Amino acid sequence: MLSRLTAVSDRLRSSLFFVPMMFVVGGIVLGEAMLLVDSQVTGIHPRLTATVDSARTVLTTVAGATLTFAGIAFSVSLLLISLASSQYSPRVVHGMFRDPFNKRVMGLVIGTFTYCLVVLRAVRSPLEGSGEAIVPSVSILLTVVLGIASILSIVAFINHAAHSMDVSQILRRVTDEVLSQADDAWPEPEPEAPEEAAGEATANLPQGAAAVRFSAHGWVQNVDYDALLAGLPSGSRTRLDTFAGQYAVQETPICHVFPPPEDAAAVERAVRAAVIVGETRTLQQDVAYGVRQLADVALKAMSPGINDPTTAHDAVSHLGSVLADLLRRRPPARTLRGREGQVLLVPHATTHARLVDLAFDEVRIASAEQPTVLIYLLAVLDQVEQSLHGLDRRDAVDALRRQADLVRAMNEEADVPEADRDRVRRAYDQRYGSRPSEP
Repeated sequence: MLSRLTAVSDRLRSSLFFVPMMFVVGGIVLGEAMLLVDSQVTGIHPRLTATVDSARTVLTTVAGATLTFAGIAFSVSLLLISLASSQYSPRVVHGMFRDPFNKRVMGLVIGTFTYCLVVLRAVRSPLEGSGEAIVPSVSILLTVVLGIASILSIVAFINHAAHSMDVSQILRRVTDEVLSQADDAWPEPEPEAPEEAAGEATANLPQGAAAVRFSAHGWVQNVDYDALLAGLPSGSRTRLDTFAGQYAVQETPICHVFPPPEDAAAVERAVRAAVIVGETRTLQQDVAYGVRQLADVALKAMSPGINDPTTAHDAVSHLGSVLADLLRRRPPARTLRGREGQVLLVPHATTHARLVDLAFDEVRIASAEQPTVLIYLLAVLDQVEQSLHGLDRRDAVDALRRQADLVRAMNEEADVPEADRDRVRRAYDQRYGSRPSEP
């Protein structure tokens, strides 16, 4: 249940509709409340009062202007999303949908438009209705305030939008989101805890294990491990064959259960309910997706059409920040146990070595003939390794050293001038030449 609530919350955060809709509802409520206040207020200062004609003019002007502002805001947002997708990576636009500032500005201008409509409906001249003029002066005053606030918010929105296209801002947003998600998905480091053996998690189940299969396709966004264990038979042993971040295809296995359950239909319902499948990949339990986004920006920068090593350096540096945090944490457990003796094997759980390879493999290959970028890679690999001081992270250190060795090997085979090749050699020797190798 908690996983489903988390999935719904994540969809709402990514929605450009939900927050403006709430402001529309707020505009209706505020308009009715202010009309009620106007009906109770007497003795208003003459400078704060309005005539029927001036009230209607103010309301229609503000309503028309805010509707135009809303169109500008939505157009600019779509333009930024398109530019970010083509210039950096289609993966980074997910964070732009979640930008709360943009949604609040849209909500303010649309909510102001709705408020004006509600108040405009109540304005009456002496020749209309009961023959008594109705001019809600306090509501009109608030309309002016909201109109000015909407104008200022649009100026702030354009300023925010211009700065949000800075690649460093985009990378920082992705980095912060990954680190925030890591607080929930990955435990804090506990050096005294014994390392978990991978053998049990990767062991094969006996023949005859029953398969539970996907009934729909999409990205696996979340796995509720507690609900999954609770839905398994007592004393059973189950291997989870999927993970958050994998694309699910119909009729492929979610898991295998041994011994086969007596009530197979009930187990299938419980397992499918515990595995949340959606239209897009998210960071809910998938910190590797954040690493993927940063690596994609670096790859896009190294593509022949863009060829921007400085942006690649920026992306690799942010990758180093993310890895320095994640590698200091303990990765998710690969063997889980239920209250009634159930054992859940999670062989596809993200490991430190997988994160390192995901971060650097493709970037390293794309940078084979870019000596400067290879030097950036060596510097970041060394910084990440240095950040692990005091912790037993042998698998992570081995993966980092392997990447550094591959950078050196690729440099020797690259079709570049000997002087450039020598630059990379010196960078490698400076960081790894005199350092004792790991046992």
